[in-house]
Amino acid sequence: MKTINEIKEIIKVNILIERLELEDIEADEIEDDEPLFGEGLGLDSVEALDVVSGVEAEFGVKVQGLEEEDIRKNFYSVATLSAFVEVKLKESK
Repeated sequence: MKTINEIKEIIKVNILIERLELEDIEADEIEDDEPLFGEGLGLDSVEALDVVSGVEAEFGVKVQGLEEEDIRKNFYSVATLSAFVEVKLKESK
């Protein structure tokens, strides 16, 4: 089982930087509580789909079927996304 810090690192490096090709930013520059969309990292709706795909691919976590409000809440920041992944991984055990 991955720790919350390992999950955060995978999200920052494998999903946000590599998958979205955010080459002008380092993982340690992404604040855990910084919004991923809008004012924060400024990701758009196409990149949101890539984040969802990345989470599903990296962690085997299914996002389909979540209400839009739950997606907004859980995909708000690296911290909220990591907590969501951690819960889903525990549920799948």
